[in-house]
Amino acid sequence: MSHETVLSNARIVLSDRVVDGHLVLRDGLITAIGEGPATGEDMGGDTLVPGLVELHTDHIEGHYLPRPKVRWNKLAAIQAHDAQIASSGITTVFDALRVGMDENADIGARDMRDMADSIARSVAEDRLRADHFIHLRCEVSAADVVEGFEAMMGNELVKLASLMDHAPGQRQFVDIETYRAYYQGKMKLSDAEFDTFCRRRIEESEANAPASRIHIAGRCREEGIALASHDDATLAHVAEAISFGIALAEFPTTMEAARASHEAGLKVLMGAPNVVRGGSHSGNISAFDLGKAGVLDILSSDYVPFSLIQAAFQLGANEADLPAAIRLVTKNPADAVGLTDRGEIAVGKRADLVRVRPVASEAPVVRAVLREGRRVA
Repeated sequence: MSHETVLSNARIVLSDRVVDGHLVLRDGLITAIGEGPATGEDMGGDTLVPGLVELHTDHIEGHYLPRPKVRWNKLAAIQAHDAQIASSGITTVFDALRVGMDENADIGARDMRDMADSIARSVAEDRLRADHFIHLRCEVSAADVVEGFEAMMGNELVKLASLMDHAPGQRQFVDIETYRAYYQGKMKLSDAEFDTFCRRRIEESEANAPASRIHIAGRCREEGIALASHDDATLAHVAEAISFGIALAEFPTTMEAARASHEAGLKVLMGAPNVVRGGSHSGNISAFDLGKAGVLDILSSDYVPFSLIQAAFQLGANEADLPAAIRLVTKNPADAVGLTDRGEIAVGKRADLVRVRPVASEAPVVRAVLREGRRVA
């Protein structure tokens, strides 16, 4: 039997404008958009935006490893992660899982494969509020990255992979002193230990990264998996990304790389925490500067789920700017990975919706979240 819901007295953020009116939802889809009042559930003047689409969140590992040497039940960890994702207004999420480990990792390839299987089981058993897919974060400098990547093949939720190299002198950490500031204190290494650590990481990158990039890029083309570059810093990095058929440029570290990626048709993704904090924690280019330059396409919550909606409303504080800001976290990421059935409030699209009460100069309040017309948060 068909089920219809009317949401009335709402400020509705469409892809190109904001209207005061109502929505009609039927069988999980948006079937009508009207201006002015209608008989239905009163939204009280709150703002309705499309359900947010998150392409790169590292947040899930913190639920699985809540303390050093503590591994939580995987299904429970995934459900806790999912609850925070959904309550942040995210209705579609790509859970980022590491592929390629080093000797200092507190998690292994088997853990990641089991986590991927547990996400698939959670989806199959309807345990989750948001719609979940898998993003493979491929550390191409690691000796086991190809083996780890191949172990993930066959999981139908794998829809995105990124090629990354966090070795010193590479991409995010072109400046060795920035790398030192980030890692030496974090790992509590002496100067001599840090120098040894750097030499080992550089040697691993030189030995493994070139061939691993080629292999994974080729396999992604064969499997129909969208591919992202990561931390591109130079025009040479962007040229390499283009040669691999990459569609998404994650976290470029310089204006030069971001502009070249955008002009080549790659979608430029930056972290929402970068927007909220007013800059990069690694000292690289700010997302705000890329936005002003017109070369920012997508935001990702990265490590703080709520930052996604917070950043969007921060950038869209003026009503004229709000549709474009909301596209950064809805339509643009959905389109980048081929999810054309969602990401905007339009007739025929999925009724993935977030009811929000904006608060001037403060974090917005998420009041309700609907996935395919059904309230999930």
